[in-house]
Amino acid sequence: MIQIYQVDFVILCVGQYSDVPKILEYPAGKGPEAFRGKVIHSMEYAAMDFDTAAEFIKGKKISVVGFQKSALDIAMECSAANAKYPCRLLYRTEHWSIPKHYPWWALAYLYFNRFAELLLHKPGEGLFLRLLATILSPLKWVISKFVETYITHKLSLAKFGMVPEQSFHKGISSCMLSSMPEEFYDRVGKGSIILKKAPKFSFCKEGIVVEGEATPLETDLVILATGFKGDDKLKDIFVSTTFRNHIISGSLFRQCIHPRVPQLAVIGFSDSISNLYTSEMKSRWLAEFLDGTFKLPSIKEMQKDVERWDKYYLK
Repeated sequence: MIQIYQVDFVILCVGQYSDVPKILEYPAGKGPEAFRGKVIHSMEYAAMDFDTAAEFIKGKKISVVGFQKSALDIAMECSAANAKYPCRLLYRTEHWSIPKHYPWWALAYLYFNRFAELLLHKPGEGLFLRLLATILSPLKWVISKFVETYITHKLSLAKFGMVPEQSFHKGISSCMLSSMPEEFYDRVGKGSIILKKAPKFSFCKEGIVVEGEATPLETDLVILATGFKGDDKLKDIFVSTTFRNHIISGSLFRQCIHPRVPQLAVIGFSDSISNLYTSEMKSRWLAEFLDGTFKLPSIKEMQKDVERWDKYYLK
C-alpha cells in the first residue's frame, strides 16, 4: 500500500555510510566470480554478531582491502580471532592515522576550532582574511610538521614503510584520515597483520593477484572495506529522473540545499574530519532558515556559490 503525504519541506538524514557498498571494478573474468573462496563487503561483516563473526573467520586465510577505520578494525579482529593465519591488509596508498595515545589537545586546539579557519584561504574571503591566511601560512606548516613527526615516531611508520607522501595538513583537509586501533602496529611487528601495498589487483582461483606480481596471494576470504556509494543511495530514493540528477552532494548550497530544489534539505552528506560537528552546524543553519531568520539567495547566486566551493574542494 502506497501512502502519499503532502508537506512543505523535506529533510533527508539517511546517512551516506551504509546500504549501497562501493565495489571495485575488475576486468572481465578477473573479478570475484573467478575466486573459489568468498568475497564480502565490510557492511556484511559488521552486520554479524560477535560469535557469528568469530566462527565465520575461524581457520581462514583472510585478506582485508582498504586502509580506513573499518579496514583497520576488521584486520585487528581477524588477527585476534584467527591466530592460525596472519591477516593480510591490502591498501592502495599510505594515509595518516591517529593513534589513541595521540596528544588530542594538540588536534583540538590546532585544528578543531575557529582559529584554524584563519589559516586557510576560502572562497569569498575579504582582503583582511586573505592577508591573515597568508601571514599565518608558516604556522600552518609548523603545526602539520609537528603532528607528522609525532605520529611517525610514535608508530614507527618508517620501519614499516608507511610514511604517507602527502602532508598531514593535506590529509586532514581532504578527510583522508582515520583513527588507529590500539596496538595495530604492534600486531604488524609481530606478523599477525601483514601490510601489502596493492594499487591494483584482480582475482584468480587461488586468491588475489597484485598487478606486477606473478604469484597470487592465497586467500580463503576477502573482506572489502572499500566504503559506500552515498550519492547513489541518495539518488535511488527518487523516482523522478530530474530529481535523481539534481540531488548529488557536490551540488548543494551550503552542502545542504540544492539551488533548484529549495524545498529539500540533505543533512549528513558532506565529508568532514568530524561529521557530527558539521551535521550539527548544518542542522542549526537549517533550523534558522525554516524559522524565517533569513531567506535563501536567488538560484543564480546559489549556483555561483556552489561552483566556487566545488573548485575550492578540488584544490
